[in-house]
Amino acid sequence: MTTTSARGTAVPVAAPPTGTGPVGRLGSRWIDHYAPEDPAFWNSPAGRPVARRNLVWSVLAENIGFSVWQMFSIATAVLASIGYGFSSDQLFWLVATAGLVGAVMRVPYTFMPALFGGRNWTVVSALLLLVPVTLLVVAATTGAPYWVWVLTAVTCGFGGGNFASSMANISFFYPDNKKGFALGLNAAGGNIGVAVIQLLGPLAVAASWIAVVGGPTGRTTEGGADRYVQNVALMWVPFILIAAVGAFLFMDNLTGARANVAAQAAVARRRQTWVMSFLYIGAFGSFIGFSGAFPLVLANEFAADTYQYAFLGPLVGSLSRPVGGWLADRVGGARVTLVTFVGQALAIGAAIHFLRAGSFAGFLASFLVLFAIVGMTNGSTYRMIPIIYRAEAAAGHPGDSPEATLYRARRDTAAAVGIISAVGALGAVFIPRVIAESYGATGGVETALVTFCAFYVVCVAVTWAAYLRRGTLMQRAGV
Repeated sequence: MTTTSARGTAVPVAAPPTGTGPVGRLGSRWIDHYAPEDPAFWNSPAGRPVARRNLVWSVLAENIGFSVWQMFSIATAVLASIGYGFSSDQLFWLVATAGLVGAVMRVPYTFMPALFGGRNWTVVSALLLLVPVTLLVVAATTGAPYWVWVLTAVTCGFGGGNFASSMANISFFYPDNKKGFALGLNAAGGNIGVAVIQLLGPLAVAASWIAVVGGPTGRTTEGGADRYVQNVALMWVPFILIAAVGAFLFMDNLTGARANVAAQAAVARRRQTWVMSFLYIGAFGSFIGFSGAFPLVLANEFAADTYQYAFLGPLVGSLSRPVGGWLADRVGGARVTLVTFVGQALAIGAAIHFLRAGSFAGFLASFLVLFAIVGMTNGSTYRMIPIIYRAEAAAGHPGDSPEATLYRARRDTAAAVGIISAVGALGAVFIPRVIAESYGATGGVETALVTFCAFYVVCVAVTWAAYLRRGTLMQRAGV
């Protein structure tokens, strides 16, 4: 099959799956025919049940990846509460470093399912999580210098990369009209890992029965209670092994998901990729950035032990993400995104008000509302992506068959998901650093909050101009 490039030359396009024929295997756990857009196939035992089984194990592996990625959101709050000796700026840098590496790792992780198979890469990426877990135990039990803690934060980024490979992989298992909810559920299952680490982490550091090793910093004391920082890592070892074994036994690789990496990488030259990347900083970037910084902000602005309530933010943000995808499936992703960005700006304004009033309850409630709205924005923006690239595939290659257009759109969507999610994850760096600079310049977080509010106003304008303005391709496509 060939198509015509923008320069008028014929270029080959890999043939899409035919949508007919029996399911076949190419070695262990490879499926060489999978056609979710075919209603008969989707409703057969080879369709929906296979998608659900892969989604379940993908969610588990991604959930643990997020928990490991965000281990320092709790470890730093514990170190601050016990006066360990690192400055506030050093602690924020640990959070930001894990966030930065996690964002960068999303780019190569995006292409791993296409190169090695989604099931195979899920096994490998799960086992890689043992590296940061081991390093955190070493750092917490040997009196390690600051650079060892930084190295540990760097390897925590492996967990951040898991999101991109998981989303790229699962996108091939579901038909387009089911993607909003399915990807929202997959992402929410991963995102909730942040809430899990922030809920269980404070309990684990006080659980001496978990701490099988101790040392100069492994066991510290706060108010007469022992604190085992290494438990933040040790608690994940059995779950990492369960996820790796489960993926090995129950997930599948799709031959139809294998693609030329150069063809996938071409989406980096597309304008829409970068517009959505910018908006995703305001969506997922807000979720992961505030998740990482929220415990330290609570500890700095209010009582030291208030960081234990931080898990509520990522919890509600994770649970609301499928709601955003569900709404976007029904009324349009761009419309939902515009409204939710307005809501994010208003929630930040409320947080500023309660901060000035010195109200912990009001400040916490405002941030919970913010997290809930941010979760919906995550779901709605992800629903926009496949529609954007299907519209561009149809408009850019009008001579292609419907099958070729669909194949091109699905290939571009999978690649764009990784790039957009990588750029969006930079919020895990920007937000902690803006907050740290705000503390350094003013002694408080208010200046940072005003900056974030202004950014959300810009996101509202970009969403309208790029996707809702009358007469544009994206508006006609119902993005």
